[in-house]
Amino acid sequence: MTSRTPPDDAHPYLRAASAGIRHHTRALTPSDANAPRPADRPHLDVLHTHLTALLQLMDRLADTARPPHPAAGRHLATAHTHLWQATSEVHAAFHLLPSTTAADAETGACHPERLPEGPPVLTICQRHLAAGHSLRRKTTPTDLRPHTTACVR
Repeated sequence: MTSRTPPDDAHPYLRAASAGIRHHTRALTPSDANAPRPADRPHLDVLHTHLTALLQLMDRLADTARPPHPAAGRHLATAHTHLWQATSEVHAAFHLLPSTTAADAETGACHPERLPEGPPVLTICQRHLAAGHSLRRKTTPTDLRPHTTACVR
């Protein structure tokens, strides 16, 4: 895939993030010599961090595109909603994966009525809750269906 944007004008941090994701995807692709390592909680925590950062960026892009170009802003807002749904599914998958330690096994469940006891559960759940609050200020419940934002476990 080539970009029409000259390298001098491109956004270097986004290009680096994209390159990192492509590298990670290649590393997870099975080869003849070794089988890929299955996803684990730390892996999904980092992916969730990336997705929530993308959510913030997509939200800002939709806000800035909307006044001069309403149709483009609506498409970006729709992409933002779909990205939230993907983020929510990654959060749910995190809670369904087995924990690596006995302490995590006891605190691994996400309880909306209370904060989890420690990292990485505390971190991913706080991040997800903050992203959900931000999303709900601009999105109706109908926009989010059929996906829910509740923890699965």
